[in-house]
Amino acid sequence: MKEHYCLQAALVCLGMLCHSQALTTERRGHLRPSFHGHHEKGKEGQVLQRSKRGWVWNQFFVIEEYTGPDPVLVGRLHSDIDSGDGNIKYILSGEGAGTIFVIDDKSGNIHATKTLDREERAQYTLMAQAVDRDTNRPLEPPSEFIVKVQDINDNPPEFLHETYHANVPERSNVGTSVIQVTASDADDPTYGNSAKLVYSILEGQPYFSVEAQTGIIRTALPNMDREAKEEYHVVIQAKDMGGHMGGLSGTTKVTITLTDVNDNPPKFPQSVYQMSVSEAAVPGEEVGRVKAKDPDIGENGLVTYNIVDGDGMDLFEITTDYETQEGVVKLKKPVDFETKRAYSLKVEAANVHIDPKFISNGPFKDTVTVKIAVEDADEPPMFLAPSYIHEVQENAAAGTVVGRVHAKDPDAANSPIRYSIDRHTDLDRFFTINPEDGFIKTTKPLDREETAWLNISVFAAEIHNRHQEAKVPVAIRVLDVNDNAPKFAAPYEGFICESDQTKPLSNQPIVTISADDKDDTANGPRFIFSLPPEIIHNPNFTVRDNRDNTAGVYARRGGFSRQKQDLYLLPIVISDGGIPPMSSTNTLTIKVCGCDVHGALLSCNAEAYILNAGLSTGALIAILACIVILLVIVVLFVTLRRQKKEPLIVFEEEDVRENIITYDDEGGGEEDTEAFDIATLQNPDGINGFIPRKDIKPEYQYMPRPGLRPAPNSVDVDDFINTRIQEADNDPTAPPYDSIQIYGYEGRGSVAGSLSSLESATTDSDLDYDYLQNWGPRFKKLADLYGSKDTFDDDS
Repeated sequence: MKEHYCLQAALVCLGMLCHSQALTTERRGHLRPSFHGHHEKGKEGQVLQRSKRGWVWNQFFVIEEYTGPDPVLVGRLHSDIDSGDGNIKYILSGEGAGTIFVIDDKSGNIHATKTLDREERAQYTLMAQAVDRDTNRPLEPPSEFIVKVQDINDNPPEFLHETYHANVPERSNVGTSVIQVTASDADDPTYGNSAKLVYSILEGQPYFSVEAQTGIIRTALPNMDREAKEEYHVVIQAKDMGGHMGGLSGTTKVTITLTDVNDNPPKFPQSVYQMSVSEAAVPGEEVGRVKAKDPDIGENGLVTYNIVDGDGMDLFEITTDYETQEGVVKLKKPVDFETKRAYSLKVEAANVHIDPKFISNGPFKDTVTVKIAVEDADEPPMFLAPSYIHEVQENAAAGTVVGRVHAKDPDAANSPIRYSIDRHTDLDRFFTINPEDGFIKTTKPLDREETAWLNISVFAAEIHNRHQEAKVPVAIRVLDVNDNAPKFAAPYEGFICESDQTKPLSNQPIVTISADDKDDTANGPRFIFSLPPEIIHNPNFTVRDNRDNTAGVYARRGGFSRQKQDLYLLPIVISDGGIPPMSSTNTLTIKVCGCDVHGALLSCNAEAYILNAGLSTGALIAILACIVILLVIVVLFVTLRRQKKEPLIVFEEEDVRENIITYDDEGGGEEDTEAFDIATLQNPDGINGFIPRKDIKPEYQYMPRPGLRPAPNSVDVDDFINTRIQEADNDPTAPPYDSIQIYGYEGRGSVAGSLSSLESATTDSDLDYDYLQNWGPRFKKLADLYGSKDTFDDDS
């Protein structure tokens, strides 16, 4: 086995040595493999010579982070056709050419002018070419080569996080995994050990350890107690170069917190608690608090309290305040200093949640003794009964004793008591109370029918301390006295059919009546119905008591007639069963009505028989129909009159309106032919050749066209109108719309003749105005002016 390890180590050393020598040779550019051609025979014995490959170079390497003063030599390019006379020029192109890498165009040496970082870029691809220096003609085709950046250990390991936080339960076993931390190295993991990391712990021992290869942190000590120390700070280091000397390192901080488990039972800090309670305390009032301490937290520290023993278990209770983790002792029932002055309780505190892993640590509970002393207090008076019920008869005189309430002072001093009524419960002040002995009396008579029960409250206060008072309810029942007579339960009304004397009487009652009494049932029913003694032998009706608080009214005879009497008033006496009995007389109304053969009511009106002495029903209907017809005729007549148009001629002289306007200027009549010139109708302004416009202001003077002269009187109206139309069409000042031209010249030869009265003097025809006499008063004046000549001559 030893020989095997020695041989393996020797081989590793030899490989490293060869690799180092090869790198050195490559860096110096001395490795120059040549590619020589070989000869082949062609046809006819011709020797063919294969051309050589024109480039000789090696793969180039350059170390990163070089900081020397001179540019680092990367390598040299050389062509076989280069004879050294300087006629060949080397050109470099590609990634970083001219900026990072420069070439000597004569010798072909390549230098790196800048510091390179492999972590930024691992290699560069370049293109080299040899050209004629004078003509720049390519002598060799361009060739591609690669410059690789060789890595050095220049990057320390870095953790993913600067700080880590982790939790692990307390009392965990040794080797429990806590957290895994991971670091990374930017160096080349394929070259050397620059990126090979090893983890170690710098701080946190002996509590924790870390796995060198994985970075997993584990517990190193058993039974770590959170209650002793909860938080630990651990520093982990990651170192490259496999952890050997000279490697770079990085660190991170890990905060590890121990989480709680229920490994501690609750514990009371003292064995006895002293408390006190006043005898005046009410149930539910807090007496005191106890607290058992549990160093655990969360649900592991929850504690519940119970009373397990003691002479005050029935008077006291305990609850758990989960916010403060305290046991609250409260009063369950009132205590009395005069009865017992001290009590003892045994209180137990126990964990709510118990971890079975630590059950061997002992019972997770503890007990303590609580002693409670009862303190004396000035208590208010106490009534001998929680409530009182008294009775009093209604209508009792003022000052009648209703009952008594009694209270006493429970204290040893036994102070005197003073009584009073709460007037908020006795607004009408029906009662009064003796302040010394508590006797309640009435102040006025009471009416049971208004209020059957009265509820008041009575105060009892100590004379020497008015603030110490008690209150008790007192219910007073008003007993009934027979002081109300019965009455009809409803406003009854009976009906009986008129009939003949010979018709047998019916066994059915006319009406069944009942009574109502405001008094209590003891002083009400049974009711007794009867007729008054003075009409006990009433010939028309009788009353039969049904002995069930109802009675029926019957007819004693037949032959009732509405003509004789249509209404009967029957008095009925109703008596109750009280002591002494009360009675009242009520009047029953009985009407006589008309009925059919089956006894059904038809009419109970007496007016129907009064009509027999006058007109029959048919006659009345006929009269009403006539009246309605007359009313319809009148309505139609009035409607037609309203729809008629008013006549055009009003005969009343007063309806003539004055609508004639009088002027003093008077014309010459038909004989005055010189007062009007017909030439004005022919537009006299046209004679001068200019037609003025009234609607607009002309921009320039319009000159009429020659030849458009006004037509003389002999010209026909058609030519006259055509001339005016032509003038209007050629007038530039005319508005852009049609206008109406009115001419008073009818023209010669008009079929209709002249409408003017100017030529009426030349005609031989005389107009007849006699028809104006028939047009009424409105045209009377015209008829007088234009009457017939005969009439005129006669008048003259």
